[in-house]
Amino acid sequence: MTLQDMNEYETAFNEDDEEDSDWEPLKRHVEILKWFCTNCTMVNLDDVVHCDVCGEHKRSGILRNGFFASPFFEDAIASRTESESAGRDADSSSRNSVSSCSTAVGFDERMLLHSEVVVKSHPHPERPDRLRAIAASLATAGIFPGRCYPIPSREITQQELQMVHSSEHIESVQLTSHLYSSYFTPDTYANEHSARAARIAAGLCADLASEIFSGRCKNGFALVRPPGHHAGVRHAMGFCLHNNAAIAALAAQAAGAKKVLIVDWDVHHGNGTQEIFDGNKTVLYVSLHRHEGGNFYPGTGAAWEVGTAGAEGYCVNIPWSRGGVGDNDYVFAFEQVVLPIASAFGPDFTIISAGFDAARGDPLGCCDVTPAGYAQMTRMLNGFSDGKLLVILEGGYNLRSISSSATAVIKVLLGEHTETEFVKRGPSRSGLQTVLKVLQIQKNFWPTLGPSFEELDLQWRIFSIRKKNKQLKKRRRTLAPICWKWGRKSVFYHLLLKGHFVAKSKRR
Repeated sequence: MTLQDMNEYETAFNEDDEEDSDWEPLKRHVEILKWFCTNCTMVNLDDVVHCDVCGEHKRSGILRNGFFASPFFEDAIASRTESESAGRDADSSSRNSVSSCSTAVGFDERMLLHSEVVVKSHPHPERPDRLRAIAASLATAGIFPGRCYPIPSREITQQELQMVHSSEHIESVQLTSHLYSSYFTPDTYANEHSARAARIAAGLCADLASEIFSGRCKNGFALVRPPGHHAGVRHAMGFCLHNNAAIAALAAQAAGAKKVLIVDWDVHHGNGTQEIFDGNKTVLYVSLHRHEGGNFYPGTGAAWEVGTAGAEGYCVNIPWSRGGVGDNDYVFAFEQVVLPIASAFGPDFTIISAGFDAARGDPLGCCDVTPAGYAQMTRMLNGFSDGKLLVILEGGYNLRSISSSATAVIKVLLGEHTETEFVKRGPSRSGLQTVLKVLQIQKNFWPTLGPSFEELDLQWRIFSIRKKNKQLKKRRRTLAPICWKWGRKSVFYHLLLKGHFVAKSKRR
């Protein structure tokens, strides 16, 4: 090797060194593995076996066995007792002929085709698994198929839809059948199967209403989706395309019903149903929902929204002021508001817009109603219109909550007593305040509420006075020990109290 060769070699080596000085390790993209809970759709890291939010097992069998599936183990029944009970129900159901059944169920698997096509960072809460979980629970319990009988499904006609919705709205929903994926609002999706699914859901609700009112069955449950109570005359929103409850109410009236009661216990206000029947004195709409001063979706449903155009009082809103509302507040509102007004109205047919998103564990509703609470409310409404009652599924996004709650409701329709009977307790303070506010407004239209309002208002005033007295006594004890009142320090005791009240009056 010559000197020139060595020099060139050294130069090349130095150039490599300079390049190496700028070298950085290759940045690898580390993928974080995660899974979405089947029960509540919440995201979890891959190394976690149970959902951090609801505790459901990563490979739970809830879609095969419904709420009977164990939440703790992979694809297992919750307990031997429950599985044996379900087996007994199935055995007894096989002895019942379809003709002896009194409860009809509306269901069609084509409604499962309605789903969000676009893959997003989080699964949509209104998903086909909602129906699958309820259907699996009913099948495991031997209720459906078994003790309830199915009605044939059909698509609602355009003429029937036009009794509720505008032609523009009907056309906009139908247009989605030509699109792979579309959205009415950022949270209300559609695919090429959605329009048909919505027509099937509406058709089932209409036919169930006709069957029940005509006496061909005693009552019924519409296991349908997409839900409907947010769909108004001209718009689809809140996961809803066609208003199933409104269509069912008009179908019942077409069959001969003169007065229809709709009770909506979905955690969200049914703004669409309220709009459709605003000014209509033949339909009484009652909604219990979270409102929180209009800050909870959809923002409508304040207590002062009572109806218009001579039908004031035929819209009754019971707007909760906070989350976490449970059985006792709901049943208290039923006793004080819903039942007295319904009795005065005298319905020929009753519809429940049964959203189960106020159920304990629901990720959207964040309330605390149990299956026993839903069963109790169903019993209370079953006494109206000679038991002609149609329950229509609306919301509810925790699979275990909606399947157990729906099963409890259907057992009431079948005349059963649920395993966990409702234990009655008093309402919460905020629940009592909400009911008082509603009574104060609605007593102007329903005089039967007057005595209840006066009695509750008096109880509330007495409670408030007692609470103030307790606070006053507590404040006095903190200012000076009570023993000072009679001892040598009595002067200081009275001076401290006097000084406190003088200072307080000056601040006012």
